Amino acid sequence: MSARTSASRRSLRRRSSKKGSITIPAITPQIPTPDGQADAFAVYPDSGGPHPAVLLYPDAFGPRPTLWKMARELAENGYYVLVPNIFYRHRPAPVFDLPEHITAEHRPTLFGEIMPLVEAHTAERILRDADAFLGFLSDQPEVRSGPIAAIGYCMGAVLAMRTATAHPGKVAAVAGFHPGALVTDAPDSPHRQIPSLTAQVHLGLAENDMTSEAIAEISKAFDDAGVGYSCEIYPGTVHGFTMADTEAFDPAGSQRHWERLLALLGSTLT
Repeated sequence: MSARTSASRRSLRRRSSKKGSITIPAITPQIPTPDGQADAFAVYPDSGGPHPAVLLYPDAFGPRPTLWKMARELAENGYYVLVPNIFYRHRPAPVFDLPEHITAEHRPTLFGEIMPLVEAHTAERILRDADAFLGFLSDQPEVRSGPIAAIGYCMGAVLAMRTATAHPGKVAAVAGFHPGALVTDAPDSPHRQIPSLTAQVHLGLAENDMTSEAIAEISKAFDDAGVGYSCEIYPGTVHGFTMADTEAFDPAGSQRHWERLLALLGSTLT
C-alpha cells in the first residue's frame, strides 16, 4: 500500500446504506494534494468488485446531499464514485450555507460568495487536483484497474474535460451536464484542449447553456480531433436541470441525463 493510500484511508469514516440487496458503503477520505488535504465523499457496491471508477465533479454549489445521493445512484449501478470537494482550499464540504431548496431569490447572495471561489479555481489548480484524485482512485482496492470516467455538472463539466485532456490514457469517458464555460476566448479554453482527448464524450445541454456558435465550435473541435461524442440539447430545460435541490430541476431532463450517462459508462468502462 502506498504512502498516499495509507494517509488517505487512515482519515476516512465509513457508513453504509442498502438499496434492495446491494449494500453501498460510503467513506469520507482526506486526499493529499500539493495544496493541502481535499475532503471527499466516495461510495461503491460492497460486493462484486473491484469496480470501474467515476470521478464526479460537482456544480458551483459544491458537494452536498443532492450530489451524494446522485453518487449513490451511480454506485447502485456498479461504480466506485468519488465526489471531491473542489473548494477544499477554502473550507470543508458543505462549503456554502445553502437553503434546502435553492431558488432565484437565493442566487444573488449565494453567487456573491461562490463566484470568488470559482474564479480562483484556475486551470493549474484543476490539473494539480486531478492528479491527486486519480492517484487516490488508483490506490483503492475497491477500484478496478483500467480506464475511468470523469463527469461534471455546471463548472464541473469544465473540470471533467480538463481532467480527460490531461490524462488521455486514463479517462475513457467524459460527461458534462448543463456545462459551464467549455468554449471561451482564452488560450487555454477547454475546447482548445480537445486534440489531446481520447475519451468518448456526452454533453447534455439546457436550452440556454451554449450559443449555437459555441455548439458549432466545440462540435468542430471534436470532429477535427476524431473524438466520438454526442452534444444534445435537452428540451424544456434550464441550467441546473439535474439538481433536485434547485428550482431548475426538471424530472424529464434528469431522467434523460441518467439514461445517457449510464449508457456512456456501460459502453466505455465495461
